[in-house]
Amino acid sequence: MLWYGVRRLVAVMGFVLGMAGAFAGAARAEDPSFLTFGGGAFDIGEDDTAAQAEVQWRPDLKLWIFHPMLGANVTSDGAVYGYAGISLDLFFGNRIVLRPSFAPGLFYEGDGKDLGHVIEFRSAVELAWRFDDRSRLGVELSHRSNAGIGDDNPGEESLMLFYHLPLTGW
Repeated sequence: MLWYGVRRLVAVMGFVLGMAGAFAGAARAEDPSFLTFGGGAFDIGEDDTAAQAEVQWRPDLKLWIFHPMLGANVTSDGAVYGYAGISLDLFFGNRIVLRPSFAPGLFYEGDGKDLGHVIEFRSAVELAWRFDDRSRLGVELSHRSNAGIGDDNPGEESLMLFYHLPLTGW
């Protein structure tokens, strides 16, 4: 099970790095830091689906081609997840942004779904529209899993709507 997850992660990262190389010329170095707000559904398509709210901060720093990010979300079942990770902005023209991301974090289940471990890994992809003021509105699909480090690894998928507020001068 763990080997399958590692192979899948390597394949996704290979794809992301290949795409990054293909779109490196389209990167927007002038983009500022972002404070992101989101709402949506935790564990979509399951019996214990819950409402979810999220906040994320992405400074205008770059680590090679990646942007660091810090975030936290809560669900209507009292679950809390805090994470730190990286994301990559891939631009298709000036308006469409594809943003894959990866982040390890700490999870507290509250009265909601037990994900099998306190350490959970979040992988996501967002498709967003970039406005003239550099703000963005996007839809994100994410997956959380403990990558087999726990006895149980049910995982979950979330579907979120995000608004990215540009922060100039941060």
